[in-house]
Amino acid sequence: MPTPEQDHIGTRIAHQRKLRRLSGRELARRAGISYSLLSKVESGHKPASADVVAAVARTLSVSRDTLTGQPYVTELQQDRLADLVHPMRIALDLYDLGDDPDLSVRPSWQLVAAADDLCATVRATHLHKAADTLPALVAELTAAVYRTPGSELWTALGSAYRSTHDVAVKLGYTDLATVALDRMGWAAEKASNPLLSAVRQYKRALGYFREGECHIGQRLIGAGRDHLATAGDTRAALAVAGQLHLGAAVLAARARDAAGTELHLAQAEEHAARTGEAGRVLWLSFGPTNVTLHRTSTLIEFHRFGEAVEVSGGVHFPDGWSTSRAAHHHVHRSYALMETKRYDQALGEMVTARRIAPEQTRYYAPARETINALVRHQRATPDTLTNLAHWVGL
Repeated sequence: MPTPEQDHIGTRIAHQRKLRRLSGRELARRAGISYSLLSKVESGHKPASADVVAAVARTLSVSRDTLTGQPYVTELQQDRLADLVHPMRIALDLYDLGDDPDLSVRPSWQLVAAADDLCATVRATHLHKAADTLPALVAELTAAVYRTPGSELWTALGSAYRSTHDVAVKLGYTDLATVALDRMGWAAEKASNPLLSAVRQYKRALGYFREGECHIGQRLIGAGRDHLATAGDTRAALAVAGQLHLGAAVLAARARDAAGTELHLAQAEEHAARTGEAGRVLWLSFGPTNVTLHRTSTLIEFHRFGEAVEVSGGVHFPDGWSTSRAAHHHVHRSYALMETKRYDQALGEMVTARRIAPEQTRYYAPARETINALVRHQRATPDTLTNLAHWVGL
């Protein structure tokens, strides 16, 4: 059994490569990355960036989770989160059973408010609370839509499915996340809600972005825009359209399409200028701040780390902004700082991510990779970094 120091993405890449009897040079050639980079990743001396993981996984015909090691079951058990996953699976499987006559159901307005509160809980990164709440709320909403069907209740159920997807992704259960999006599409169709349908396609596209399947991701973004054709010119529709452009921008960046990246970022900026900060509109966090964060992400995709540090350094989060998005920003900025050899600043950003969103950061593969790389780069490992490494299970 590998020691914690040996159990990282690089060792998993090497294991899968050897199973297929590929040399390092052959894998690097097929994946379109340099042999030097692959060697450093396999040895653990360089973190496996998200684009490298996606390229290698696609080349080896394995899932991204096979290489990241997700879900991180030991830590999930320590945090008493593992036991909450199975009830979520059961709740997702109730969709076609109709009403449950033995279930007490709250009034519609309370259920709609509960679904909205659940979205807020996920974005505040209170994952244990969200996972604990989800099964009962999904079951209650499922019964409610069969008893008194209506667009508002179907939309609330679709929102609860979306929250299930978001929790599953954050905890590393991508199979569960896929089922949740299927259910979300079913509820959005029943609700005749084009905005919910468009958000669902955006979420699907992000899944393919993580796997490096950029062409499929862009097709899903296009499908999302098609749904918006009947949504009108409302602020909510503009926010969803802008978020779709942000999704298209990062997909273009991963596909090394610089012109497409800039085009979609510019279109997102135009939408953000009209909506302003629209963080609560379908809980997408869309607005000028999110455009800047996605510009940072695209710069990292192009390995323009110095520019990413410069752009991300000027971010100021609006009051009440999504903790989830803020924590991701700090992790990505930590990675860019580490790549520019500013290790102490990188550590500071990671500490901030842990402080504001501990449950999310602990299960975020890029955070673990960056922490692992920081440990290897620091000759005298600070106590803070040692604690971080132990905390994520390294």
